[in-house]
Amino acid sequence: PPLALLQNGVSGRRCPLDSAERPSSPPSAPMPGCELPMGTCLDMCPAAERAQREKERRLHRFEVAPGCHGDRPRADPQRSVKEYSRPAAGKARPPPSQLRPPSVLLATVRYLASEVAERADASRAEVANFVADRVRSVRLDLALQGAGDAEAAVVLEAALAVLLAVVARLGPDSASGPADPVLLQVQVQEGFGSLRRCYAQGAGPHPHQAAFQGLFLLYNLGSVEALREVLQLPAALRSCPALRMALAVDSAFREGNAARLFRLLRILPYLQSCAVQCHVGHARRGALARLARALSTPKGQTVPLGFMVHLLALDGPEEAQDLCQAHGLDVDGQGRVVFLRGRYTEEGLPPAGTCKVLVGSKLGGHTLEEVVMAEEEDEGVTRPKAPA
Repeated sequence: PPLALLQNGVSGRRCPLDSAERPSSPPSAPMPGCELPMGTCLDMCPAAERAQREKERRLHRFEVAPGCHGDRPRADPQRSVKEYSRPAAGKARPPPSQLRPPSVLLATVRYLASEVAERADASRAEVANFVADRVRSVRLDLALQGAGDAEAAVVLEAALAVLLAVVARLGPDSASGPADPVLLQVQVQEGFGSLRRCYAQGAGPHPHQAAFQGLFLLYNLGSVEALREVLQLPAALRSCPALRMALAVDSAFREGNAARLFRLLRILPYLQSCAVQCHVGHARRGALARLARALSTPKGQTVPLGFMVHLLALDGPEEAQDLCQAHGLDVDGQGRVVFLRGRYTEEGLPPAGTCKVLVGSKLGGHTLEEVVMAEEEDEGVTRPKAPA
């Protein structure tokens, strides 16, 4: 049966970690005996930057005060978010008044998740670009001050979660749009790098470490380097359900076991599904190629579209038909895929698909803000407190 043909085979796709630019190094550590200051800016964007960008007309439209979109747009302090500015060599560190403390950084990420990521008046590419830049600024502010490892991890986890979500929402048409998928991929990898360094520097506690180490593996599915790093984690951490699930998904992907892989992908939570979404198209192509090698005959064997929908967790018969036809396989009048010898082809990137079944349907009544802030899981995590 076709299902049995998909139990073996290795995917040859290189994962993002193997080809992406390595995360940039954090700012240099202070001299021994010198402590980094804590930020004192209580706004999402320092007043001086707001004034400067307003003067130079560099405000993003998301940051403009209502009714002030004319020739002289005005910044809204409640909507303006500090943009990323690359630290130059030899440049003095910004004063505490220009740095946001962890509590404000966490509030900034909450704002990005609740207000920006959910905007209906903007393209998903515009949202992703804005969020990626502002999350990068959050990470830099955190690196330039003396925040504790536990409270820093909470900020970095939330920042990475919102970035994963907005990137996953880009959809299949974004490769040719204004969002650069390679740059966004680099930003996600830098987010993982910052967070995993934070975990390594301190003893915690980090209640969500297993989940985010699992996200790291899922985003880098099939990477030998990522798997090696995860397997070097303490045994107690590797035994956590979230990390065990990620290891199971990676194993099924690595073996080319599409039947098991898509069964596991169907039950992944929302954020884990966002992390793995970039691999779904390649996994489906690999499964389709193995079916074509096994079933193709000179006269053509047929498989119902419904079987393809179920096996590959597609969103319906129409998507299954589009996937097959994109690879040179015809669909007959009875809704069956015809595997005719010599017809299967691969051109360009595999169709990304809408992934409603595997991703979009999994919020389960929760808001993105609740998922990003991990509020749907527990309320016992210690979060950075606002300065007195």
